[in-house]
This record gives sequence, C-alpha cells and structure tokens, in this order.
Amino acid sequence: MAKVEDPSTDPPPAAAGTTAGDAEHRSLASDAAALAAAPEVVANDLREYAHAWWVRVRSGESGVLPVLIGLVAISIIFQSQNSKFLSAGNLTNLLVQASVFMLLGMGEVFPLLLGEIDLSIGYVSGIGGIVTAELVVQPRSWPWWAAVVVALLATAAIGALQGTIITRLRLPSFVVTLAGLLGWQGVMLWILGKGGTVPITNNVINDFANGNLTPTAGWIIGVVLVAGFGLFTWTRDTRRRNSGLVAPPVSLTVLKVATVAVAAAVLLIVCNTNRGALVPIRGVPWVVLIVLGVLVLWTVLLGRTRFGRYVYAVGANPEAARRAGVSLAGIRTACFALASFTAGIAGIIYASRLRSVSTSLDGGTLVLYAVAAAVIGGTSLFGGRGKALHAVIGGVVIASIYNGMGLLGMSAASQYMVTALVLLAAVTVDAVARRGRDGSTAGR
Repeated sequence: MAKVEDPSTDPPPAAAGTTAGDAEHRSLASDAAALAAAPEVVANDLREYAHAWWVRVRSGESGVLPVLIGLVAISIIFQSQNSKFLSAGNLTNLLVQASVFMLLGMGEVFPLLLGEIDLSIGYVSGIGGIVTAELVVQPRSWPWWAAVVVALLATAAIGALQGTIITRLRLPSFVVTLAGLLGWQGVMLWILGKGGTVPITNNVINDFANGNLTPTAGWIIGVVLVAGFGLFTWTRDTRRRNSGLVAPPVSLTVLKVATVAVAAAVLLIVCNTNRGALVPIRGVPWVVLIVLGVLVLWTVLLGRTRFGRYVYAVGANPEAARRAGVSLAGIRTACFALASFTAGIAGIIYASRLRSVSTSLDGGTLVLYAVAAAVIGGTSLFGGRGKALHAVIGGVVIASIYNGMGLLGMSAASQYMVTALVLLAAVTVDAVARRGRDGSTAGR
C-alpha cells in the first residue's frame, strides 16, 4: 500500500524556499531603503545605522570617507619621513596655513552646488584684503571693524554683480568669472599703484592670523562650544522623537557629541602645547575660531534653511525647481554673492598673515586651490551635492601636502604635481560615484 504523507508534518520544499526568498527579499528591501534615505532615517540603533552606512558606501555614496583615509595616509607618509610633521608646533602652523584654502573652498562650494564655477574669487579675496588695508592705514585710520565690514560688503557686491550678469544675460559662469579674474586683478593693481605694497598697521587685524587665545580662554570657549553643540543636538533629536518624526538613534546622538568633544580636546591639547623656541607660544590661533564660525554659519544656512534647500534643488534639477516656484535667478545671484563674501574673509586673513597686501598675491593659483579644496573634500562638480565641511577637509589635505613636502625640502614643481594627482583622484571618485548612483536609480 502506498504511504500517505501527513501534510501537517514537515513543510513542503516550496514553503522552505519561500521562507528563504522572503529573507532575501527583506534584505534587498533593507538595502534599497538604506540607499534611498540617509542612514539615520532608516536606523533604529547604532548597529542598523552602521549597516545602512556601509550599504551606501558600497553603492558609491562614500561621502568624506576616501578623503579622510587619504589624510591619514598623507600623515603617516610624511611623519615617517620627518618626525616634525605631527609635532604640536607644525600641526598648529598647518591649521593657519590651511585657513585661506578652507575659506576660499567654502566660498567656492556655493557655485559648485549649482553646477557652476567662480574663477574670480582669488582676486576678489585680494580686493577684500586691499580695501581693509587701505582703510586702516594713515591718514584714514578707520576702526578695524568698520574696515572689515566695508571690505566684506564690497566683495559681496562684486559677487552679486557677477551673479546678476550670469543670470540676467544668461552667460556661462566660466566666462563671466574668468573676465572677473582678469578685471579684478587689474583693479587690485590699480589700487596698489606704483608702490605695490600696503602694510597693515592695525594690530587687531594682524592678530586674525598671527594671534592666539590664552590656554585658559581656549578651554573655556571649547567647553562652551561643545556643550552648546551637545545641547542643541540632543534637544533637536529628542523633540523629533517625541513628535513622532524621523530622528537618529539615541546612541548615534551620544556618539556625535562624544566625537566632537574628543576632537575639541585634541585640538586644544595640541594648540596649548608650547611651540616657541625663544619665548613660550601657546594657545589656539584666532583664525581657527574664524574658520569655525564661517563653517557653522554656512552649514546652518545650507542645511537648516529654506534657502539651503533651494540651492540643492536648483543644483540637482533646475527645471524641477523652477516648476516648484523657486527663483533660479535669485538663488544663483545670492550664491555668487556669498562666494565673494567668503572670499573677502579669506583675503583679510591672507593679508593678516603677511601683515600687508601686495601685487605678489597670486589670485589665479588661489582659485585653483579653492576649487581643489571643495572637490577634494567631496563636493560634486556636477551640482546638487556638497557641504561647507567638505571644503574644510579639502583645505586641510592641500595644506598637509604643501606643509609635508616643504618639510622634506621638495620643490614647488613636485608640490604642484602631487596636488594635481590628488585633485584628479577626487574628481574620478566623484564621477564614478555619480555613475553608480545614476545606474542604481535607473535600475529601480
């Protein structure tokens, strides 16, 4: 007699296959969700956040990870060749060197987010430095703050003018800002005249790049800033959780605050270490606080305001933004004005470091460093993706290359070639990641 199988016993093979298929389907769905949204949106705890982040990295959304790995590699290479590279004195000097690159890079981020470019900010920064120097020198002898305000307003007006020409006449930003590069260089030479150099006689302005906080003041400001960041982050995330909105896991919030606290402590310890040869020199340079202030301001503007959302929307899809009611001309003009405004800050810092402004300012090279800092840090050349933080990281990379190669006594030619290779590598990563994102979108 044939054996009759009891259907209530072992599940049929199809059921087992369905269970495995469901598990695979859930895994694919989880990966798709991780690609479609930021990790903190789809994660309920730190483990899920790490998984979502890793899925995005494998898909090409690596963020600042490649440049951070590159920065670590650069530090290891130069430290192995010269033990002074990671010394407290050299690291502090490196931050001062990088300040101009970081500020110019943060200015360049605004046009790049639109898929545009500003080639004039190198010499626009020179205009900012010259206006400041001319107003504080005798017989004018303006207060330092008034000279700085006028210089920044002048550079912002330059950016607004160029942005208006680009948007109203519908001219390529490359051509308009290239004309600006030549034109503002001519204006700078005309203002400087035959003397060729204007010294900065105001001690406050000179201290922007050359002065230091006292160690005690540095710790007080550091504690206040970290506490403010922690309170803001915790309050914001808690409010979102209580309102039923998407918020990062509690463990991730704690990790963010702890990371910022450790970074601030390391910075303060390094800068407060005596780096003087004949006389003690300690303290965080003033310029670090200036760069940090600009970074926080532009991060909030781009990440927490309607204007910032419009900038990303215009850069990602101008036609869709226009149909949604966004003023393309207004956003573009404002971005070029903000780029020149930030360049003005960089020019004042540059002049402060040299304690003068002269015709030797090479705005053509500075604009190349500005673009390189933004792109190396992770800002896309194709628009719609980038942050002010990217320019800060990229500026540190460029300064590290020049600082390290200078310690090794390498020629300027070698420095240019190495920077070119790093920039090319960054653009390649950006292009490959963009193709990967487009392919993933097309597949879905």
